[in-house]
Amino acid sequence: MTNAHALRTLIVDDEPLARLRLRSLLQEAADPAVQVLGEAADASSALAWLNEHPDCDLVLLDIRMPGRDGMQLAAALRSLPQPPSVVFVTAHGHHALRAFDLDAVDYLTKPVLRDRLQAALRRVRQRRWPVDSQPAPLAEAPVLVVAERGRVLRVPVAEVLVLKAELKYVTLRTAGSSHLLDDSLTDLERRLGRGFIRIHRNALVAAHAVRELRRVRGSESGGDDGADEGWAVRVAPLDDWLPVSRRQLAAVRAALATGAAG
Repeated sequence: MTNAHALRTLIVDDEPLARLRLRSLLQEAADPAVQVLGEAADASSALAWLNEHPDCDLVLLDIRMPGRDGMQLAAALRSLPQPPSVVFVTAHGHHALRAFDLDAVDYLTKPVLRDRLQAALRRVRQRRWPVDSQPAPLAEAPVLVVAERGRVLRVPVAEVLVLKAELKYVTLRTAGSSHLLDDSLTDLERRLGRGFIRIHRNALVAAHAVRELRRVRGSESGGDDGADEGWAVRVAPLDDWLPVSRRQLAAVRAALATGAAG
């Protein structure tokens, strides 16, 4: 779906961090794509915004907010000349039946899962653009979305060199920068596919960036505790040596041998 046919979206939630998190997930959506046109912290602001933007396709709507709640806003939206689709996003699951009485497309509970949100977006697309009239989607370069320090960054996957799990976060490294992700390493491995190699239980590296595998002393490898020696890979252009666990050694060797790395 091209940007011209992306789902034009308003996020309504009284919590700024919740809006930021949702915006970051939406920026990563590709099928269908989403264009976040605005945000609102309460029902009155949202309704005023929608009266000025009748082309809005989708409202992602919290329920518990100051003043009129999300249910009341959803009811009011049905009287608009071109009512947008509504997907509720809330921490409370007991309003679901009432939500669907208001013709909501879907009902998501916080914390929102990426796959669950993507499924809701596809339902919205199906309702607003029947299959026969859907424009053909254009392939877009995959990105990882980073929300940090009050900003949202789109980091092309082609620039990602290393993903390393540390405490509660995953550190993403490119040639010139580092960022923190709150995704799990397992989830990232599944999403990124064969372009990345698991070299250790806490690290993925871009296959194209691996230049060398060699045996190193245990103190140099940072590998298994108590090991006299281990293995490490050199990742370019960082030229860092990262430890390879014994369990992943065969897979790393296979990637190098088949040309998947380097």
